[in-house]
Amino acid sequence: MPGADQQDADLDRLVAEVTEQQERLQLVRFDNDDAWALGCRLVELGRERDLPITVDIRRHGHQLFHASRPGTTPDNDTWVERKTRVVDRFGAPSFLLGLKARRAGRTFEEQTGLPVQEYAAHGGSFPLTVRDVGIVGTVTVSGLPQAEDHALVVEALEELCGEQARTTR
Repeated sequence: MPGADQQDADLDRLVAEVTEQQERLQLVRFDNDDAWALGCRLVELGRERDLPITVDIRRHGHQLFHASRPGTTPDNDTWVERKTRVVDRFGAPSFLLGLKARRAGRTFEEQTGLPVQEYAAHGGSFPLTVRDVGIVGTVTVSGLPQAEDHALVVEALEELCGEQARTTR
């Protein structure tokens, strides 16, 4: 079992990593076709790995994509809503906000006073940021342990950012 110093160092590393991901993963544009492509890629990754995930993508609160793979339940939709609210309210990945609260020795609920029934600072929801515009929406995955939900979103966003960079040169 790692000691407190190691746990603090691990949290610091994770906070820095997720902060860097948010700064780096900026899109050239984000329209309905981009939402479809991102959502389909996440579903494809779920199929390839046989993952029980729900995928949700929104632009300015408008749901542009939603799909649930086998093994999910309506509870996953509730998690999507709760994680999305965190990103919408704070403009940061849900995973990052939960990590920062843990690093401060508190829960997200203690830190913010927000109701746990409505907000979940658990990994899996990520702001969709368009370069030189700002945050325009969210992409959320629910169904896996929170670090894995987050990692899947990051993987798909990295692919979309790379694709956009290649096609706009």
